[in-house]
Amino acid sequence: MEGFYAFLFIFTCIFNIHPGARAIGINYGLNGDDLPTPTDVVSLLKSKSISNIRLFEPNPNVLEALQGSGISVIVGTRNEDLQALASDASAATKWVETNILPYTSLNFKCISAGNEVPAEQTQYLPAAMQNLDAALTAASQSIPVTTAVSMSVLSASDPPSKGAFGSEIMSQVTSFLVSKGGPLLLNAYTYFPRISYPENVKLEFALFEGGATVVHDDPYSYDNLFDAMVDAVHAALEKAGGSDVEIIVTETGWPTEGSADASVENAMKYNNNLIRHLAAGSGTPRKPGKSVEAYIFALFNEDLKAEGVEQHWGLFYPNMTEVYPVDF
Repeated sequence: MEGFYAFLFIFTCIFNIHPGARAIGINYGLNGDDLPTPTDVVSLLKSKSISNIRLFEPNPNVLEALQGSGISVIVGTRNEDLQALASDASAATKWVETNILPYTSLNFKCISAGNEVPAEQTQYLPAAMQNLDAALTAASQSIPVTTAVSMSVLSASDPPSKGAFGSEIMSQVTSFLVSKGGPLLLNAYTYFPRISYPENVKLEFALFEGGATVVHDDPYSYDNLFDAMVDAVHAALEKAGGSDVEIIVTETGWPTEGSADASVENAMKYNNNLIRHLAAGSGTPRKPGKSVEAYIFALFNEDLKAEGVEQHWGLFYPNMTEVYPVDF
């Protein structure tokens, strides 16, 4: 056994693999009228060693292009489909039959029932998740079902230990995830607290360049806002009985133009610092040694989004040239 451990140590050092490190992925949105073909996008992803993507809804052309690529996919349902998925089990069966079963050589990491579901539709979320899970089980598919939430699901988040969910729906979602062992998907942007409260949120703290900036939340200390945001949700999960529920950050990033502090320089700093931070495998103060899997928003600048900052989150222009370099 001593020889085995010596080999493992050498292997880890050579390939710079940290046992706590997790995957970095990217969001692949389609709100543009000049985007490259899905086949070209898959080639781009592979050339950049991007092996994890998130799709906001199942696009058959994209799913077909991803077949056999080795790229892992988080795929979502549309928010407007939640009511039907919740009220009719056959709708969930049809969704699985249409969007999952045909793609036999595609690795689905999980299915997100909606994304940042509006308040008027959250009532459908628990039943939609249950029906999708039942449909997958009936089809012999062991794909976790979850949902993607923003920080707005918290009634408090500062300091992180005060994190708590603001609705009974999130308690039901947590109970479902606990029973199934599934993750919670979180969209966490340090950019928005920075521009909303610039006097309280230092730019360096939002960009993983905290330096002397440290937030104390006894017994924890935070030198970056990302960890503080994730741990606020960890605290909320703990209060809801979900202390073991994993968090996957399905959206995070920084815009390159369109509003205050949006620049190529800051975006490049944020995303490269994020990757280095997660690759270190140090985890968050509340969950040390358990690094978070995260998906950068977004792959392309998308011109069909609202004018302003919304059009400028991409790492690539639609012609597939870099907006700025990111070391995946």
